[in-house]
Amino acid sequence: MIEIKNLSFTYEENSQPVLKSVNLNVQEGQFVAVLGHNGSGKSTLAKQLNGILLPSGGKVYVDGIDTSDEKLLAALRKTVGMVFQNPDNQIVASVVEEDVAFGPENMGIAPDEIRRRVDFSLKTLNMYHKKDMAPHNLSGGQKQRIAIAGIIAMSPKYIIFDEPTAMLDPSGRKEVIEAIKTLNKEQGITCLLITHYMDEAAQADRVIVIDDGKILIDDTPQLVFANVALLKELGLDVPQVTDLMYRLRQSGHALEYNKLTVEDCANELSKLLGDPEKYKKIGE
Repeated sequence: MIEIKNLSFTYEENSQPVLKSVNLNVQEGQFVAVLGHNGSGKSTLAKQLNGILLPSGGKVYVDGIDTSDEKLLAALRKTVGMVFQNPDNQIVASVVEEDVAFGPENMGIAPDEIRRRVDFSLKTLNMYHKKDMAPHNLSGGQKQRIAIAGIIAMSPKYIIFDEPTAMLDPSGRKEVIEAIKTLNKEQGITCLLITHYMDEAAQADRVIVIDDGKILIDDTPQLVFANVALLKELGLDVPQVTDLMYRLRQSGHALEYNKLTVEDCANELSKLLGDPEKYKKIGE
């Protein structure tokens, strides 16, 4: 479990705290999305989880490992992997399978085990057929999947994804999110996804909204995105389907607007369209 207790953090060049008394628990096996406008503190929070940044106050524990204990940093980095925005900054080798093997090699893993891990990681992300290719010949989404495979090969229990789809087109974004869901549901890896895309957050088990360095909302996607007015006030969006239903509701139609998928939206509209009396505006 990840345990964050009264965490605060201030950058040296800035007298204002970026994180303020954050308390949070993440259970093993969860898929958690973290939302917040630019400067809200979400990426700073992510970097606390594998020791890239250390608390100015409070504590962060990962499976009992104190992230501020330098003697335990190697164990922490094996437990928590991190994937960043730009895959080109994470790919270090000229051949795909060599890149995926880079992490385990630096951990001193035996060659036979490295071979097994590389093959497993690439197959899990449906990239095994690209193992002999040069990474620069891959699409953005494929590169990001290679970066993720390199993290999986180190066998972490937790992976933090810091806006991994920010530089990708819609096709690449879909590839990466499907990969994250596979890791979470099939491999049991705990995933924390920082994202600006609400349709990605809607696929998580849990959504956390950070504002001004504090956790403002922490609930299921359905309940978080039901706060349409508040989220818009914070400069955030909601899934397109939710926004459509909310606008129809605001125009006076008796609709439930906490819908997250096209299928849910279609079902709600079809129920109303099938009963003209129910489709009357509220108050008529």
